[in-house]
Amino acid sequence: MIKRKKLGQHFLNSNSIAKLIVSEAKITKRDIVFELGTGLGILTPLLCEKANRVISIDVDEKLIRNAKSTFSDIDNLDLLIGDGFKQKNSFSIFVSNLPYSKSKNAIEWLAQTSFSHGVIMVQKEFADKLFSKSTKKRKAISIIANHTFEIKNIAKIRKNNFSPPPKVDSVLLKIIQKNTLEKDLIQTINKIFSYRRKKIKNILKQFNMETVIDKRIEDLSGDEIIRLANQILEK
Repeated sequence: MIKRKKLGQHFLNSNSIAKLIVSEAKITKRDIVFELGTGLGILTPLLCEKANRVISIDVDEKLIRNAKSTFSDIDNLDLLIGDGFKQKNSFSIFVSNLPYSKSKNAIEWLAQTSFSHGVIMVQKEFADKLFSKSTKKRKAISIIANHTFEIKNIAKIRKNNFSPPPKVDSVLLKIIQKNTLEKDLIQTINKIFSYRRKKIKNILKQFNMETVIDKRIEDLSGDEIIRLANQILEK
């Protein structure tokens, strides 16, 4: 078994969960599916059955070689080696069992990318951040994700459904795109949260701006934080 613990990658080994992912993706013959992380290919042929075309990418050259051999008879499959976050391919549906270490990067990348919807597997702790109701516990990534996507919790996935098994359970999420964000706006939101213990007026001083607002980040709604980031960019 190939292990990629340094990437936080654990390979799905449950056919029933693979079928659930494909079902929730609502793929039609008009869709181009982008699969980030080919892995051992448990999802790939199921996606190809439903889609017009599937683009599947993995950083591991050996995994792609194996997939090319295994799926040589599938005509609507493009297998690529490389970093999926650097790809410029157009797609309508995104599907991935995200490496735990790459979940934040994936959300930020997807927030900049135009597509319809996706089904992603993330670590339960990461999902909890996205769904947090506490403004004190919110992270920049939760603001970014909830502004750009409608997020639905599909199912909790036990760790024994992966090889090698992770130390924690995962959550299957469906994301439906509402908006996109520019890269510089995402960077500004992250910067704002690096000063989250300061009041807004003191945060703005870091950007050579002034305000009479005597609030903290935790006192603002997600939309207000987005507007604040836009004001900083527009100064």
